[in-house]
Amino acid sequence: MDAIELLKHDHRMVEQLFRDYHAAANETQRRAVVELTIRELSKHAALEEMMFYPMARKVLPDGGRRIDEHLVEHMAVKKLLHALDKLPSGDTREADLMDQLRREVEEHVREEEGELMPEVRDHAPQEHLERLGRLLKQAKQGAPTRPHPHAPDRPPGLTVLGPVAAAYDRVRDRLQGRPST
Repeated sequence: MDAIELLKHDHRMVEQLFRDYHAAANETQRRAVVELTIRELSKHAALEEMMFYPMARKVLPDGGRRIDEHLVEHMAVKKLLHALDKLPSGDTREADLMDQLRREVEEHVREEEGELMPEVRDHAPQEHLERLGRLLKQAKQGAPTRPHPHAPDRPPGLTVLGPVAAAYDRVRDRLQGRPST
């Protein structure tokens, strides 16, 4: 898969997680879906910020402004993920936060898939997208698994702190018995 196909695949997986949340039979299943959603969206956002957005910033004529808008949307998602991450199991606010998160993600996906990704595809050579897809696939194994709304959202700060955050997240995940990747 090239970079755009891989990121779209992530979008489909997260959409399925939102459906799974509403189909869950009990509180334990719902919380497990919340944990997976936090992990998958945190990884996805970090990889977009570290790898896809810098490329889009370079290849699009108005890339800087456009990517800055997407980073603002990412911040809203990361804040919701952070709030969900801090909730204890069974908290009554969980459903509302998941619904807010779903709306934010749906809007972000519509903009990315409807505008940004087609334009990047038009401006970036296919071999660059394919190479970035391979790099994204590899980097996914070591991406942060928790939201970090106060961390830098662009290189070079993100590039330096991302791996540190990812290592810290994986230790926390293991100690708390969360799903591993």
